[in-house]
Amino acid sequence: MAFFKKVRNARRRFCTAIVAAAGSSTRMGAGANKLLEPLGGNPVLAWTLQALDQSTAVDSIVIASREEDILTFSELCRTYEIRKPVKVVRGGANRTESVLLAALEADSRTELLAVQDGARPLVTPELIDRVIMKADRYNAAVPVIPVKDTVKVVQDDHITSTPDRNTLRAVQTPQVFEATLLKAALQAALDADAPQTDDAAAVERLGKVVYFVEGEESNIKITTPIDRIVAEAILAERGF
Repeated sequence: MAFFKKVRNARRRFCTAIVAAAGSSTRMGAGANKLLEPLGGNPVLAWTLQALDQSTAVDSIVIASREEDILTFSELCRTYEIRKPVKVVRGGANRTESVLLAALEADSRTELLAVQDGARPLVTPELIDRVIMKADRYNAAVPVIPVKDTVKVVQDDHITSTPDRNTLRAVQTPQVFEATLLKAALQAALDADAPQTDDAAAVERLGKVVYFVEGEESNIKITTPIDRIVAEAILAERGF
């Protein structure tokens, strides 16, 4: 069995993980950089990087950062002994531009790009591997989980419709794509002045099919202070 696993991994395309870490953290309040806030004794970003480092399907990492955080993030990688090759680059004015700039700095061998939110510190190496292997087969894959709440479409001050909850999924990261496809999709979105908050949406704009795998409910994004409280509880449940 181990022999066949090695053969399968050898055939897998080279994957660079892009960490989207250039956001302003405005919804955390108090001017704090949420990626450097403590979580279970470590900075949020450290947990994210350690998961990518432990993934068997990630070969290298590029972090898209605000210019003022480049040295801090570089030092964080050394402090937490990230073993895989890591490059920290300046991000752009929005997520789409930041991911594209990071993609252009990826290792020349890169055939797959896995875009991971820096603020999803509870992602597991197993989920990362599952999404990458799906994209290795289909060129575009994302993790999703069912939507629990009823969702309303609103306009101005009123509700216009109620989509069928059974057809809805909440998307997570990493989102993994064939490298040339993702770069073309991001560039097209920027050229059309239509930056996306979700990388899969940029690929969908090109009419490409994006496949999904089942995500993990614990793979939450740290956006507001309440998210940190929930994340601490999840880490405690995991024994950290």
